[in-house]
Amino acid sequence: MKKKLLKLSLFVVIAMTMSSCYTFTATVGNGPQTGTKVVAHNHYLIDGLAPISTANTKELAGDAKDYSITVTHSFIDGFLNMLTGGIYTPTTVTVTK
Repeated sequence: MKKKLLKLSLFVVIAMTMSSCYTFTATVGNGPQTGTKVVAHNHYLIDGLAPISTANTKELAGDAKDYSITVTHSFIDGFLNMLTGGIYTPTTVTVTK
């Protein structure tokens, strides 16, 4: 009985830690033309409910008319989220020109 409960607990923990990974991509204009990437970070509190600071994608894109914006949780972002128990939740923003 204890082994079954331990296996079930392990499965639940793995399922919960793997479910929060996501990637969002938005394309502006015709999409990236040169392949130049600019990376910044968004900082949130309480699992993303309260923003501390967010990246300004217009500044990151500069004068480019065609680019894409990708927001993702990197491994480090997820690790920091897990380490703080969801109090601090960063995301990575990549603008590809």
